[in-house]
Amino acid sequence: MIDAPDAYEFTSHRAHDRQRALDLTLRTLEAAVEFGARYLVLHMGSVPMNPRKWSGVLTGKLATVGSHHPDYVKAKLAFVRKREQIGPRYYQRAIEALTTIAEQAAKSGVMLAVESRSHYEDVPSEREMAALQQHFADNPQVGYWHDFGHVQLKHNLGLLDHAQWLASMAPHLIGGHLHDVEWPARDHRVPFGGMIDYAPLMRLFPPSCPLVWELSSTRDAGEIRRALARWQDEFPGHG
Repeated sequence: MIDAPDAYEFTSHRAHDRQRALDLTLRTLEAAVEFGARYLVLHMGSVPMNPRKWSGVLTGKLATVGSHHPDYVKAKLAFVRKREQIGPRYYQRAIEALTTIAEQAAKSGVMLAVESRSHYEDVPSEREMAALQQHFADNPQVGYWHDFGHVQLKHNLGLLDHAQWLASMAPHLIGGHLHDVEWPARDHRVPFGGMIDYAPLMRLFPPSCPLVWELSSTRDAGEIRRALARWQDEFPGHG
């Protein structure tokens, strides 16, 4: 598994920037082949909405007034409307780029795993991810990479239900990143050190799918070892 460079340039209005991002990703694919990687985990860019002004503001309201407060509801609705309004152009660019990458990946057998991202500003959104997976349903090189922490952040914001989302993506699932979340939005914590209830989620996660622990470099080694021992006891066969 190799993470591709975050292709944020796909969202640029300048064609040469988008081409540069595509070229970098194709070079990453070549590196994946060279190192014998089975998966290339892809970030597909973002729409031009500053997360500090959107996800950041919404998270701040969640922490101070809660998800049922009128101010929070108003901010969330405005966020969703804005994202849906400007998203189609950038989603289409992601589809075009992924089509080119998939053509090259087919020659080497490397799987392309489109990752669930942490911000609603990112591409694809959940609605777009479902459409993307349907678009490539007949392409065996393209699948879905479930990031537990990223999806939990959106669950906390009331943008999705974590278990329902994972269940809907199960037919496309080829692997995942594992980490935990401290309320409301601090991710890459050690499993069992945050708020994620893994038991119902792991029932939806096939043991055959790779599961990569993706933790902050600030985490304590002893805490990680204890969490790993507990994980192996509670979820044998899962990573």
